[in-house]
Amino acid sequence: MKIYTIIAGVNGVGKSSLTGVLIGESSDLGVIVDTDKITAELGGDKLKGGKAAIERINDSLEKGINFTQETTLSGAKTLRTIKQARELDYFIRLYYIGVNTAEESIKRIKNRVEKGGHAIADNDVIRRYDKRFDDLIMILPYCNEVKFYDNENGFVEKAEYRNGSLIIKSADIPQWLSELQKKLEI
Repeated sequence: MKIYTIIAGVNGVGKSSLTGVLIGESSDLGVIVDTDKITAELGGDKLKGGKAAIERINDSLEKGINFTQETTLSGAKTLRTIKQARELDYFIRLYYIGVNTAEESIKRIKNRVEKGGHAIADNDVIRRYDKRFDDLIMILPYCNEVKFYDNENGFVEKAEYRNGSLIIKSADIPQWLSELQKKLEI
């Protein structure tokens, strides 16, 4: 089975960290497409990094191999990739990571920058945070498996999405997941 794994969430929620955890647990992630890491490897040129990431995704699709993409889901490219992967009989797996506030994401990004990581403008984080569920809801129907992780204090699986329904797996529901639940019920 060919698998396209998407690790998604707004900037600063821990996508790369979860990827690292999953690499230790799974051998089916295939080619890891982390645009930020690729960009850093190319000297910080965001345009070159984005193009290289797209090339890796397209190469994986053409070869029919497993691949994993880290994404904020902002923009239409991920949805197009999902549709293309489905046409090629890929199993689409989404791991979505949430935190309760944009301020928490901004705080984590500032911490990352202090440790030598890349920055993201606060207004970009806030914009992506404000529309995060709209972007997420667009791709949910195309995913074969969806798991939701809270990362307020380490990765904890809190829910999954199956057959058009959000299935809560914990009595302790984080604020962001409660907001998503309400949005899905509308």
